[in-house]
Amino acid sequence: MKKKIIPLVILLLAGSAIVLKIRSGRDFRYSGTIEATETDLSARISGVIESYGAAEGEPVKKGQAIAALDCADLRLAAGLAAEDFKRAEELYKGGSVSKENYDRLKYKRDDSALKVDWCSVKSPVNGRLLYAYHEKGELVGPGARLATVADLSGVWAYVYVPHDLLAGLKTGQEVKGYLPEAGDKEFPGRVSVIHSEAEFTPKNVQTRKERTRLVFAVKISFPNPDETLKPGMTIEVKLPE
Repeated sequence: MKKKIIPLVILLLAGSAIVLKIRSGRDFRYSGTIEATETDLSARISGVIESYGAAEGEPVKKGQAIAALDCADLRLAAGLAAEDFKRAEELYKGGSVSKENYDRLKYKRDDSALKVDWCSVKSPVNGRLLYAYHEKGELVGPGARLATVADLSGVWAYVYVPHDLLAGLKTGQEVKGYLPEAGDKEFPGRVSVIHSEAEFTPKNVQTRKERTRLVFAVKISFPNPDETLKPGMTIEVKLPE
C-alpha cells in the first residue's frame, strides 16, 4: 500500500509535464501530465490501527472516517473525566469547589474528549482514497501518515510553450484537451495560470535541443466530474496558434 493535524497536508500531486509539441493530424498539441490536489491524513495520537474505512481506489466523502485507531484507554479516561467534571460542577454551584479546580476538571474533560475524537481520522474532502500506508494492527505514533485522499473533481496539467505563442493566450480562455489512451477523447479545459517568467524546458524532455529552449508554463484546468482523468495520465492540449 502506499497543509489541522489530523495534520492535513495539502499537497500537489506532482506529475512531470512532457514538453514536446506533438503533431496530431493537422493539429499541433502540447503534452502535459494530469495532476490533482492530494491531502495527507496523519495521526495526532499514538494507537493501533483498528480499521480503514475504505479501500485504495474507492470514493470517500467529506467527514468519512478513513482510519480508526484502537483507543479503549482514551475512551475510559474520557468517561472518568466527564464524571469527575459532572460532580465538580454540582459542587461548584454550591460553593464547595474552587473556580480553579472547576476549570481544571473542565479542561481535562474537554481535552480527553478531543483525544477520543482524534481516534477517528476523517477525510476533509470528497475524493478518492489513493493510498493507505499501514495495515490493521500496526502501531503508529503522532504524525504518522495514514492515508492520502485526492480530490479528482477538478484536475489540471501544465504545458510549456514558447514566448511567441503567449500573445494568443489569456487566462480564462477555453481550450481542448485530448486523451490519447482513450481514443483521443476530448475534454473541455481553460487556461487558469500563465507564468510570467521563462524557464528552460523540463529535464524529462527527450532531446537536448528541446531542453535548451526557454518556455513559459501554462496551467490548463479541466473539470472532471466523472473522474475519467487520473493523476499521471498524459493529456494533449490544443492551443490557438
